[in-house]
Amino acid sequence: MALGTQIHSYNLFGETAELADVLHVETIRSRSELHDWRLKAHRHARLHQVLFLTSGQGEAVIDGATHAIPASSFVNIPRGVVHGYDFAPGTCGWVVTLTSDLLDHCLLDGEGVRAPLECPMVLPLPIELKNLAEHLFDEYHRQSFARAQILRALAGALTALVARAIHSADSANHPVAENPLFGRFQEMIERDFRKRQPLADYARALAISPTHLNRISHQAVGQSASQLINERMLREARRMLIYTNLTAAQIAYDLGFSDPAHFSRVFAKGTGVPPKLFRQRITGAK
Repeated sequence: MALGTQIHSYNLFGETAELADVLHVETIRSRSELHDWRLKAHRHARLHQVLFLTSGQGEAVIDGATHAIPASSFVNIPRGVVHGYDFAPGTCGWVVTLTSDLLDHCLLDGEGVRAPLECPMVLPLPIELKNLAEHLFDEYHRQSFARAQILRALAGALTALVARAIHSADSANHPVAENPLFGRFQEMIERDFRKRQPLADYARALAISPTHLNRISHQAVGQSASQLINERMLREARRMLIYTNLTAAQIAYDLGFSDPAHFSRVFAKGTGVPPKLFRQRITGAK
């Protein structure tokens, strides 16, 4: 695997112009068939994608891990998540691409919908979500009066159903009722994990004590708040080690560390191996 100085970041499968439309909807076939049904690992800096596979099968590589995509599945890919696809020829379905601006328009703070959407996941495709995706595809290509308004409304419903499916799957593993403060905390982690802020800063922004924040985190996912912050940083570090040729020191600075040696110790403690050895094992680099 050829590595660059950064993970390839595309607006739409290699296109470099911003979306000219409210959103974008296309079939899986329309683009993947041009590339022998294989789309190499990349990420979208400002775009959120949901792939709906209705027939056929495939594999998704998400942050270095391979996930099977059987028929009647959907794949949620938040912005910034490294992903690639390998489809069986003839696979059918749609890819819906939403801009960050559209998501901000559809999602209101405090409603708890944004946090599930930040989880990359492959899940079974509910029939109501399949029907809505098909409706969105038809409306997108219809060019009828009030098209933009209808697309925005359908996009809002689609993101809500995706979030509901993810939340339901997560609730099966973590049946505790979600605390809205925890959803806000997750959003703050995603926004600020590169700043290396202490836990007290997160708690202060939520107007609660660090002890209370840890209690909320444990109730929600069985981990401390500090563990969640650290795991988000480690996930990004692993992405960069796998998909770029930046040095461990450069990655450390990008992730808010002032001392690369400190980053190396934190990474080794969190993953069991130092950054250089992790890269060698994953990529075969010498």
